[in-house]
Amino acid sequence: MKLTLRVWRQQNAETPGAMATYQVDGISEDMSFLEMLDTLNEELILGGDEPVAFDHDCREGICGACSLVINGDAHGPERTTTCQLHMRSFDDGDTIDVEPWRASAFPVVKDLVVDRSSFDRIIQAGGYISAPTGTAPDAHAMPVPKPDADSAFEHAECIGCGACVAACPNGSAMLFTSAKVNHLNVLPQGAPERETRVLDMVATMDAEGFGGCTLTGECATACPKGIPLPSITAMNKEWLRANRKVRR
Repeated sequence: MKLTLRVWRQQNAETPGAMATYQVDGISEDMSFLEMLDTLNEELILGGDEPVAFDHDCREGICGACSLVINGDAHGPERTTTCQLHMRSFDDGDTIDVEPWRASAFPVVKDLVVDRSSFDRIIQAGGYISAPTGTAPDAHAMPVPKPDADSAFEHAECIGCGACVAACPNGSAMLFTSAKVNHLNVLPQGAPERETRVLDMVATMDAEGFGGCTLTGECATACPKGIPLPSITAMNKEWLRANRKVRR
């Protein structure tokens, strides 16, 4: 395959960026998108140019580090992570635009790399449970109803990639935050911090500068792990309940 790549190049958050055009040839349809970018970078290095900076880690669809907007879609045309997107999804001769996540809460570090530490601060605000020290309880000591366990597992699949933010026209982080809140709030282990968790995490999300949610649904469509849109509704109910309780 021979492809034309239009890649966002930006030295840092303080300098303006622009699209740069590159030609790559000899691309196998069995390559992942990141392997294709590796090929581009090898050619750039051999030509004495600076390689394109992009995030990656496990390359197994687990960590969510591979945050790229490809032809306007978060992670590309398939509902998967960028590292699991293969070049068979494109045609020979295609022109492909590659950009970083676009959100004020995700400032560009360099080229396609963005700073997603705002997600870390949301987690730090309430993404934990209290646990007494000492002997660990038996695994069956605290029964969890099957529907609650299924819901917790569903929300725990969120890998924090940020595709929901990149896809949202408002740059909202509600799907990410709701996944983290609902994962713990539905379990008995998360009950002690149930109210403070949702209030603190939502407050931190707002303070980080993410946009408001209008339930357009683009976040759930782009989520590579299939976190459902009703997760946001469930978190809103938790927030209202906790807010009323605090006001009393």
